[in-house]
Amino acid sequence: MNTLRFSRFRRAAGRRASCHRLPALLLIPLLLSACSSFSPDGGMSTVSSLTQERIGHAIPHPASEAAAAAAQTVDALLSRPLTADAAVQVALLNNAGFKADLQAMGIAEADLVQAGRLRNPGFSFARMRRDDEIEIDRSIMFDLVGLLTMPLRTGIEQQRFEQAKLQAAAQAVQLAHATRRAWFRAVAAAQTAQYMEQVRDAAQASAELASRMAAVGNLPQLDRLREQAFQSDALAQLARSRHAAIAAREELARLMGVWGAQAGFSLPDRLPALPASPRAAGQLEADAMRQRLDLQMATRSAQATASMLGLTRKTGVINAVELGYQNKTDTGKNRSDGYEISLELPLFDWGGARVARAQAIYMQSVQRTADLAVRARSEVRQSWSAYRTSYDLARHYQQDLVPLRKRISEEVLLRYNGMLTGVFELLADAREQINTVNGAIDAQRDFWLAETDLESAVNGSGTGSSGSAPSRSAASASAPRAAH
Repeated sequence: MNTLRFSRFRRAAGRRASCHRLPALLLIPLLLSACSSFSPDGGMSTVSSLTQERIGHAIPHPASEAAAAAAQTVDALLSRPLTADAAVQVALLNNAGFKADLQAMGIAEADLVQAGRLRNPGFSFARMRRDDEIEIDRSIMFDLVGLLTMPLRTGIEQQRFEQAKLQAAAQAVQLAHATRRAWFRAVAAAQTAQYMEQVRDAAQASAELASRMAAVGNLPQLDRLREQAFQSDALAQLARSRHAAIAAREELARLMGVWGAQAGFSLPDRLPALPASPRAAGQLEADAMRQRLDLQMATRSAQATASMLGLTRKTGVINAVELGYQNKTDTGKNRSDGYEISLELPLFDWGGARVARAQAIYMQSVQRTADLAVRARSEVRQSWSAYRTSYDLARHYQQDLVPLRKRISEEVLLRYNGMLTGVFELLADAREQINTVNGAIDAQRDFWLAETDLESAVNGSGTGSSGSAPSRSAASASAPRAAH
């Protein structure tokens, strides 16, 4: 747009004319800027309240004076066997990436404060000399459109600040859920590695016995080779399980942000027991629509976009108007005082494209919010199915498969004591019992992972995978095995 400037002067009566008295309108920005300031805690109280409702842990303020207390709390939690809740608390206190994400609230609040302050005025000074005459022009210009649209811009930035709080709370909930999943995986992997050591010991004993019996001609060569193959396979499985335990532990360490001596934390020997009964389905979808933070963020984003659309419509034709005070001094003449108005003329661009673009962005945010709501409901249903299936499967192992395998082992031992079966049948049954126990560990782990995913689907920002199905190891551990 072209810029139009209009100036009006009046001749002052003398040196003490009212040249230093600004119009009352120019004092308004000073009053409005004085009301724009930072909040005492940067929005942390809101974030802590949101996370406390969803994960049972508040978020400490990342101020320097709280750093020492947080470090002491982390050391105290890591000094004893780490529970899932303790691991979550360590991650919230100690994860540097999460602390970096919290700074987004400071950025959003700074934008909010900036929106409540008018753009600095512009000052111009010109000095012209013609022979013995000197002409001096002075002017100070204020952004009039910025002043008139300040309440609307402040409202937009306030919505963005609220959205930043929701984003910080969502990141805290996501970190808590990821840490809980990592804790369950780490404990289950260590427990599996321990059982694989028993498999290795049984395989070594069986292979050694087979070699001795084959040496005296009491065992066919094929059976001896089978025992050696089983021993080699047990060693390979043990190596894999040990690495899986290390990898799961390191994933947990990364989420908790620990290193050095802190990385030597200890974990419980086994997973928590299953609850007596599964939780009721209730109104999970309705709870998710009310509590999911990503839905609240999408709604806030749509509201902010709607406000931006209103601002664009209001400034679509003229979006730059400046009003200012000006005086002029000529040699031998009284000083002239006046005002100047500068505005853009809508000759070529009437702002229609900007309005259309803002409206399209608004409709895009509305449709994305609706799509997110549909996907959230689907995630809740799928997570509930995974939760209930995992619980039933883990309970099946606990109440049926493991007791049944124990009874079979007792019967085989009785037959061995009665010299009705051989030692290899006894060792093979022991291996089968260990495999069943490993399957029970996997099923129990999958239940706790599914329970964490369900909480994320209802209270957080979704599971990403919309609930995981039971692992293949747990699902297939009870499958019939080839007889030895």
